[in-house]
Amino acid sequence: MYKFLLCWRYLRTRYIALASIVSVTLGVATMIVVNAVMQGFTEEMYERLHSILSDVVIEAHSLEGFPDPKWHMERVQRELGDDVVGMTPTIHVPAMLSFQYGGQWVTRPVQLIGIDEKTQATAGEFARFLQHPANRDQMSFELREGGYDTVDHQAAKGGGGSNRDAMKGAGTERRRRNYDAQQRFDSAVQRAPGTANNVAPKAGSQPTIDIGSDIFAEKRPEPKVEYDPLKPHTGVVLGIALATYRDKENQDRFLVLPGDDVKLTFPTAGTPPKALDDVFTVVDFYECKMSEYDSSFVFVPIEKLQELRGMVDPQSGTRFVTAIQIKLRDGVDNQLVRNKLRRAFPPELVSVQTWQDKQGPLLTAVQMETRILNLLLFMIVAVAGFGILAIFFMIVVEKTKDIGILKSLGASSSGIMGIFVGYGLLLGAVGAGGGMVIGLLFVAYIDKIADALAWLTGKPVFDPQIYYFFRIPTIVDPFTVTWIVAGALTIAVLASVLPARRASRLHPVEALRYE
Repeated sequence: MYKFLLCWRYLRTRYIALASIVSVTLGVATMIVVNAVMQGFTEEMYERLHSILSDVVIEAHSLEGFPDPKWHMERVQRELGDDVVGMTPTIHVPAMLSFQYGGQWVTRPVQLIGIDEKTQATAGEFARFLQHPANRDQMSFELREGGYDTVDHQAAKGGGGSNRDAMKGAGTERRRRNYDAQQRFDSAVQRAPGTANNVAPKAGSQPTIDIGSDIFAEKRPEPKVEYDPLKPHTGVVLGIALATYRDKENQDRFLVLPGDDVKLTFPTAGTPPKALDDVFTVVDFYECKMSEYDSSFVFVPIEKLQELRGMVDPQSGTRFVTAIQIKLRDGVDNQLVRNKLRRAFPPELVSVQTWQDKQGPLLTAVQMETRILNLLLFMIVAVAGFGILAIFFMIVVEKTKDIGILKSLGASSSGIMGIFVGYGLLLGAVGAGGGMVIGLLFVAYIDKIADALAWLTGKPVFDPQIYYFFRIPTIVDPFTVTWIVAGALTIAVLASVLPARRASRLHPVEALRYE
């Protein structure tokens, strides 16, 4: 009992111990906050990476793809059975996107992806990131009449996001306005002086003669194919970063909108491949908040892309694809599934990878950064441990007389050692407990704290233009909090062992000789 009373008395009266307590508190609180934010960022990034990549992907080695995706999917179903939730064929090819803005052509490199709008939703979360509510319910490459989101629907859930007023007139209404504007422009050009309609033919001019036939004849103009300019071309979904930029006021400005036409240039599937281009109509935008995807992905109907690239066998009608995405039910180990499919399909024809395999370098880098950051932060608590060590040595020297009296009254060496070890345990418990409470409170109110700091400094602490998060993602892992607190307690106890051993070895006669 006397050990506990002495420990409590020292803790209350030795104000120098507050330095150690504060160090442990700040170290523990910092580690809890940083781990919660890092875990939140990591989970958010994993979710976004996984949203476009299914659990397992079967890919062709070349851009020509492999034939008969239906047979491949049936084979996968036989191999995996009920473990498969959904599958969809896709085509991935590099391409160039071109469109007109401000009287000039804008050209950007993109990743062109052909998808099946009927099965894409079964193998991923593609539809969740579209900007029209009807497309999020059931994806379609048809141009909508209107009703596109005028506010970022993902950011709105977090209470943030910018207004997108330009989307109010997107869709078929936008296409009608473009047509009317072009008609007015053409009429103005025709009425302008000096145009072709107002200039008479020169005297002596002769009709064009075709000398490629047996008789001379006046060349007739070729009949034109009737085309309705109001009718949309094949639909295309653009990554939103390809069609927008953000101004100084953090508002989205659009270069193209649903209803506008764009041109895509891509290679054919022949050997050697040739460049081919076609016109498409923008029907929606894709926004997953991963800039790598939002600034490069373009989606078109897979049937149209197969026909344009020559990925349909003219004899048998067999179609080719470059990949099959497979979604597994929850709890299935995709590594085991990958190995099973690798045995089922010849590796010289296709490769089988999980989504972690395809994003391996990025995921490894994030895990490495988290480990290094934890190691550096834990050194803060270690510094507090050295402070406890120094303070305890000072207390042992200062309390030599008291130690001698206790030993002369019958206190054992283990009892004296227990006093100082218990004192270190109390310091660690108070510091770690306070750090845990402060850290959890900081995580709970981290957005309000960030807003307050932004108001004080005049600069955003957490800029959504950089991270595309309108609320700081945090995840508190009980296991992580436990090992942080346990680690702080362990350091505090270990730091008190050496001073406690020195105190326990003091001889009462030596301790009281000069008293």
